[in-house]
Amino acid sequence: MNMDFTQPPPQVKTLAQAQKLINALWSLCAEIPKLRAEISTLKKRIVELEEKLHTNSNNSSTPPSRDRFKANSNKQNKKSKRKRGGQPGHSGVTRQLLPETEVDYIEPHFPPENCSCGGQILLTPDYQRHQVHELPPMTLEVTEHQLFQGSCVQCKKHVCASLPQGVPTGLLGPRLLAFIAVLTSDYTLSKRDITRLLSTLFKLTISVATVKRAEETVSQAIQAPVEEAKAYVNQQAIVNCDETSHAQCGKKKWTWVAIADTVAVFLITATRSAAAAKALLGAEFTGILGSDRYSAYSWVSVLCRQVCWAHLKRDFKKIAERDGKSKAIGLELLACTRQLFDYWHKVRDGTLSRQAFKQAMIPVCRNVEALLEAGSRVQEAKTRGTCLAILKVKAALWTFVETAGLEPTNNIAERVLRKIVLWRKISFGTWSENGSVYLSRIMSVVATCRLQKRSTFDFLYHAVEAHLQGKKAPSLLPNLTSLTTDIALAA
Repeated sequence: MNMDFTQPPPQVKTLAQAQKLINALWSLCAEIPKLRAEISTLKKRIVELEEKLHTNSNNSSTPPSRDRFKANSNKQNKKSKRKRGGQPGHSGVTRQLLPETEVDYIEPHFPPENCSCGGQILLTPDYQRHQVHELPPMTLEVTEHQLFQGSCVQCKKHVCASLPQGVPTGLLGPRLLAFIAVLTSDYTLSKRDITRLLSTLFKLTISVATVKRAEETVSQAIQAPVEEAKAYVNQQAIVNCDETSHAQCGKKKWTWVAIADTVAVFLITATRSAAAAKALLGAEFTGILGSDRYSAYSWVSVLCRQVCWAHLKRDFKKIAERDGKSKAIGLELLACTRQLFDYWHKVRDGTLSRQAFKQAMIPVCRNVEALLEAGSRVQEAKTRGTCLAILKVKAALWTFVETAGLEPTNNIAERVLRKIVLWRKISFGTWSENGSVYLSRIMSVVATCRLQKRSTFDFLYHAVEAHLQGKKAPSLLPNLTSLTTDIALAA
């Protein structure tokens, strides 16, 4: 029976019509539970899609580069009355002139002998200094090694001279090898772009394969310093770790980074497992580990871990964006997080003593743990799951309160890891096992030199030179930095 609910209800006149109407209504009522179930499923799906749509770098681990552009509707675009540039009273910044002893050429310029009025101009000892910085002519220094040959007058054996130690067997010298390595890593140039650059600047024509062989030579030269740096990191009291995806030959792999003091080491592995983390940190790692809540780090005792509060803040914001009790709990957790960072910034700036900081953090710790307990009992499954997961590592939330020198966030690891992420996005990964090994080693050098404010090019040059001469390479360890610099300057 087809019923048009837009019309007035039908008026039955016989029992047969009444029964027919009852049967039709009964059939419709039988569909109601099914429709209710479908509506409930669709509502949940809508909530999930809306949450996914609003996911960004502020409430998840999504990188900022993937955030959708959204104009700030709360910001009023009022035109400023100030002019562009420096404002009145602003102290300008002027480049300091080099001392005359460091200038390559000095060209004196004199005023005319007579003034425009006809009078003679007498010179004074005073003069103005103006320095111009210019690139020297772009030419390569080419050394030809002539290997003479001869024959023994007695046994007639053919003898040829050998290259002196320190002379590379290829056509690239140590500085050019270091230059190529810096371009492929720190400046993220492709091999083909490097061949074009060398051709443009130095009129040097080389192939992509030559660039690849240069990388292999540099990889061998820095192997020992990187292994020494890795052993150093494994023995430190505080280490920060993070990981990101990597591609090798189109297959997914993982890049790990560990940082201690001012030393950073990378490792590319096939998995994102606890075994990979142990390969980086060492199975006997006994220090304190700063990281996110990823399960691969769970083999480290929770008492020796510090969970990243920047990640927790994003989790709390995601909770606060949900409805009902989740929203109230999330907002209170965010308020506690703001209080925590306010105290921490004062400790870091020296305006709050550590003892006072410990006392101030007692109510913050209690409030956060109570809110997490409340969140673990709400009906919203995602909020409940997040709170339960955080409570499993509850002891790792407050390690930084008792441990001097330990940061509450893992930001340093994320900042160092960002360089290799940008490299991955530009190059689309590596294409051999040797390429992955080179990438992990060279990025370890780049990151460590940046942390120590050392020249990456100088380190690579001295490392390659030592490798060609069969000598010990310079060290990446911070306590040997000054010694290495002195040796390099003496050389």
